[in-house]
Parts: sequence; structure tokens; C-alpha cells
Amino acid sequence: MLSGGPPAPRHRRLPLPIDLNGLGNLFILYGINCLGALVITLIGWWAAGMLERLTARTLTATSRMDPIVTAFLSSLVRYGVLVLVFVLILQVIGIQATSLVAVLGAASLAIGLALQGTLSNMAAGVMLLLFRPFQLGDSIEVAGKAGTVKNLNLFMTELASGDNVQVLIPNGQVWGSPITNVSAYPTRSVNVKVPVPYGGNAEAVSGAIRDFLSRDGRVLPLPAASIVLSGFTDKGVDVAVQAWAKAGDADGLKAEIVRRASAALADATVAPAS
Repeated sequence: MLSGGPPAPRHRRLPLPIDLNGLGNLFILYGINCLGALVITLIGWWAAGMLERLTARTLTATSRMDPIVTAFLSSLVRYGVLVLVFVLILQVIGIQATSLVAVLGAASLAIGLALQGTLSNMAAGVMLLLFRPFQLGDSIEVAGKAGTVKNLNLFMTELASGDNVQVLIPNGQVWGSPITNVSAYPTRSVNVKVPVPYGGNAEAVSGAIRDFLSRDGRVLPLPAASIVLSGFTDKGVDVAVQAWAKAGDADGLKAEIVRRASAALADATVAPAS
């Protein structure tokens, strides 16, 4: 039999008092900090761009400074200012830089693996700057892309393709790939192979091309241009044309040789003997 008696009183938890004043002060404090961080971000972004342009103008005023070095150093100044702004923002919102450094030091392996692509692009940019395999305005082929070099910054190499389309290649791919610089030397060899079908007059085609090369001012006298029969195919004979021109004239000369050869082929083709 259960013993009787009054039940034990239950203790009710009293609601904790909410310090509205303290909570409001906390919101105000963090709100001011966030507002200050936003203002610093805007000013820092503007200052980074201004210092980048100022550095570029200052270095450009020096005639001995290479344009590609100017572009690279200007980019370096911009990113350096942005890093300083980022550290200042952390201080404003209450994150101590010493604590951040300790955390980054403890997670250095993970951060290094996550940013290895970015770090490799930075290292490749420095190597490209030191060895300078190309300059601004050079026509190059690299990483399966071809175009004119427009810019080299800390992470990217900018090219303009033949149809004036921007091509951005990470510096790591540029440094790790074979680079063909068609503007490195002052002169270039122009080589065209003209297929003359059987029944066509190969001598007449060769003579027309030879006459054009002798009168065109873009063709350099040395080395002398040459026109030879390079071989026979199932459809005819190949006429190999080689001429030398300045690097800037090579593409235009090649296109003109092809046009003149096509016209000579149309004029020199004869009907096969019956």
C-alpha cells in the first residue's frame, strides 16, 4: 500500500531576464563595425585601382621600363593594397590578426592544397616576368591558343585573338606549355605550296609567282626567294614557294602569294591532249 501524503512541490524555472539595453548596445556596436568595414572596403577598392593606375603612369614615364614589366608591377601593387585592406577589415569587425595567423598556420596544409593552382599561377607569373619569353604586342601561340599579347598580370596572360576576342590563360598553363613567338625575330620565312594539276602549266604558274615576288617590296632580297617543283602527287605536281619578309609583313605576303597563285593556275590551266 502506497503511503499517502501531499505531493512534492515542483520547482518552476523562472524565465531569464533579457537585457534589452545590452542587446541593443551589442547590435549597435556590431552594426557600426560592419558599416565601417563596408566603408573601408569601398575606399580600399578605389585606392587599389587608383594606385594601380598611378604606378602604371609612373613606370610608363620611364622609357627604359618594359611595358610587360609595367603591367605586372601595377597588378602587384593592386593586389598588395587589397590584402592590406582585407587585414584592416578583419581588425574592424573584431577578428584579431594574431588569431587569424594562428588559425592559418594550423590549417596551412589544407589551404596550400586548396590554393595550389592560384599559387602556381603567381609563381609562373614571376617566372614569365623574369625570363620574358614574349612582350606586349607579340603574336604567340601557347596552350592551344593564338593571339597578340595584351597584358600579363599576377594570375593571367591576356591575348587578343585574330578576330579581336579576349583570351585569358592562367599563367601556370602559359609557363608549362611550349610557346611559339612569331614576333621574336625581325624576319620570317613565308612558305606556300601550290598544287598544279596534271594538264596545267607548272612553268607558267612558277613564272607568274616569280614575277610577282621580284616586284613586291615586302620580299627581302636576302635570302633570295626560291620556287621549285617539290614533288609529284596523284593529282599533279607541287610548286614550293619560299620568300623572306619582315615579321609584320609575312602574313600579308603569304595571302597575296596564294591569291596570285590561284589566278595563275586559272590562267595557265590547259585542256589535256586528246
